[in-house]
Amino acid sequence: MLDLATDPLGPVISAGDIARAVLDGRVSARAVAEATLARIAQLNPMLNAFTDITADRALREADAIDSALARGTVVGPLAGVPVAVKNLVDVAGLPTRAGSRINRDLPPATTDATLLRRLNRAGAVLVGALNMGEFAYDFTGENAHDGPCRNPHDPGRMSGGSSSGCGVATAAGLAPISLGSDTNGSLRVPASLCGVFSLKPTYGRLSRAGTFPFVDSLDHLGPFARSARDLALAYDAMQGPDPADHACAGDAPEPALPDLARGIAGLRIGCPTGWIARQAGGEARAASDRAAAGMADAGAVLRDIDLDGAEAGRAAAYLITNSESAAFHLDRLRSRSNEFDPDTRDRFLAGALLPAAWIARAQRVRRWWLDQALAVFRDVDLLVLPATPCPAPVLGARTLTLDGTDLPLRPSLGILAQPFSCIGLPVVTVPVFAPGSLPLGVQIVAPPWCEARALQAASVLCDAGLAAAHPPPPTPTVPSPGNGG
Repeated sequence: MLDLATDPLGPVISAGDIARAVLDGRVSARAVAEATLARIAQLNPMLNAFTDITADRALREADAIDSALARGTVVGPLAGVPVAVKNLVDVAGLPTRAGSRINRDLPPATTDATLLRRLNRAGAVLVGALNMGEFAYDFTGENAHDGPCRNPHDPGRMSGGSSSGCGVATAAGLAPISLGSDTNGSLRVPASLCGVFSLKPTYGRLSRAGTFPFVDSLDHLGPFARSARDLALAYDAMQGPDPADHACAGDAPEPALPDLARGIAGLRIGCPTGWIARQAGGEARAASDRAAAGMADAGAVLRDIDLDGAEAGRAAAYLITNSESAAFHLDRLRSRSNEFDPDTRDRFLAGALLPAAWIARAQRVRRWWLDQALAVFRDVDLLVLPATPCPAPVLGARTLTLDGTDLPLRPSLGILAQPFSCIGLPVVTVPVFAPGSLPLGVQIVAPPWCEARALQAASVLCDAGLAAAHPPPPTPTVPSPGNGG
């Protein structure tokens, strides 16, 4: 019998282990759901990962899986696996908050988002919707309306954002798989700071239909998980074209899971130098070096690469983000400006004032930077670099010190992620840290449509013991002062 079914606060169990146990009849889907809901009830008051807990729905879905198995009906590869979604994903019966106060006035969604329906079809059980940065414009995980998400490895520290609840819920074992979004790094920053895996797919690979947008030309959806194999399970379950999303590619799905055993012998791994290397602190550089060395031990060939253009690409992403998001929110800024988090509102207002000539130039730079990156991928197969410049800062911090220089914290947490969002490249984030230390993640960046290659490299690091989502230490069961403020 799984520990999860008998001890909800015991060892965290992988999605794959849960599904195999449910499919083999060693545990019922209902027992898994009940234990997961008990764990959420115990830990969420302090971690503040969930804004909505869908207990009744979870038990109904679990019972349906148990009934199907009893009839001999084939159930999908995520049978009984608890999942949770960032609260910008439509969940039938809930208003789609997108981390805001304003959206709570919206009528409840009438249908689930495409990717949530696909997860359900694969056997996953929805346990709730997750806290996030307001309108996804955040890297810290500190929501002014719903309170900050707290890092399970140290509740006095940030979770990262804007998919903050996803990182926390998956790290703490409240949802072995969660679904988040990434516009400038919102999957990779919380994955790095909370010590879990994430996949930002190629732009257009996974459908965004049924989600509240941030920047349409930059938005991606992707999963969090506790291993490369679980990440591939979730990714495969969600693949496929969707006419409801204008960007979702019409390509046939490319299963990633069967490729995990192929290894990476002979692959050329680019290790960025120059501007990218200078944006990371010593701990982050050391984590990236360990990951690169592990790939070399597996037969890959390391090459130093100066990614000329990454700094300009990041600047272009900032301008495009400011301008496009401000245009989307203009009516809300005019009519309900006092209901925004002031920090978010000011960023949108700044974007609304940007000269059109700047945005046109930013789009040209974006295209130029994509050409530079694609040229690099003629010489290497993957890139390996830090996901964040440092481990999780303390809650409330406003500055970040790197190599003796003080930088504004909010934008700097995503400084290493943002260049790859604006050109839509697929990125797997892997946690490379030791038990007892604060988490840090490493990005594995692949050419467009090569998610399977990045997942192969992540799997190699898992098999070597270099990448793992270590369980967080025992967590207090009562709220810390100020939680939810």
